[in-house]
Amino acid sequence: MRLLNVAGRAVLETAEGRVDVATASSGRFGPGPQDLFEVWDAFRSWVRTARPVPVGAIDGPLAAPVPRPPQVFAVGLNYGSHAEETGLAVATDRPLVFTKFSSSIAGPEGDLVLSGDQVDWEVELVIVIGRPARRVAPEQAWEHVAGCTVGQDFSDRAVQMQGSPPQFSLGKSFPGYGPLGPALVTPEQFADRDDLALRCQVNGETVQEGRTSLMIHPVARLVSLLSWICPLGPGDVVFTGTPDGVGMGRKPPRYLKPGDTVVTTIEGIGTMIHRCVAGSEVHQ
Repeated sequence: MRLLNVAGRAVLETAEGRVDVATASSGRFGPGPQDLFEVWDAFRSWVRTARPVPVGAIDGPLAAPVPRPPQVFAVGLNYGSHAEETGLAVATDRPLVFTKFSSSIAGPEGDLVLSGDQVDWEVELVIVIGRPARRVAPEQAWEHVAGCTVGQDFSDRAVQMQGSPPQFSLGKSFPGYGPLGPALVTPEQFADRDDLALRCQVNGETVQEGRTSLMIHPVARLVSLLSWICPLGPGDVVFTGTPDGVGMGRKPPRYLKPGDTVVTTIEGIGTMIHRCVAGSEVHQ
């Protein structure tokens, strides 16, 4: 299943066309995409058995398939190549976990308002929780995942690195700094859900390429570890980390500037496009 958020409505993307969930289910599900995660098992069962078909054209801007996640987790230094380029130690026993505040969530296309002159890019696979998870074993972790989507962990490095210790969450939570999309894709759609290609391009130049199979802590381990500390609920999201190629790791460092275009792609899910624009105010 591929689930879209089209102008605030839950829409299935099928080979035959788009299906408005609320209309096709006679109001049983939808219209808001976020509400589907609370009834995810019933919704998936309806999709399999009802096999809804498109009726009429469905157009509109794409928004985040998970527009209001209750909890947003993010994992740092989850690829050895990224840890190496930043000069930081790899955490092999436990992942480095922080949060992006939910007000940073945005859609897969549009303007990115820059908060300053040190804004960086980070392509990431994002997983979405579909079933409550509390102290689950890694072997059962994927059973609690509704699907996967593309994410960008845009980061204001000046804010992130302020103070001691650094302010990871604040530097990564400006409005628009957590875009998701273009679709939520259920795990069975992938030939190998643990080995997906990631790519980020800036102005047509490929700056990041990697595969999720290179994660130090794979999805199943992340879900399990998080669930032993924080109960995970329907609609929660986890940014799973980025490979090497970020601007901060370059010599000299390279950051986004007004006029830049960032294209973020993950195999089997799709592509996001964001255009950088100057902010009217710069952070203090």
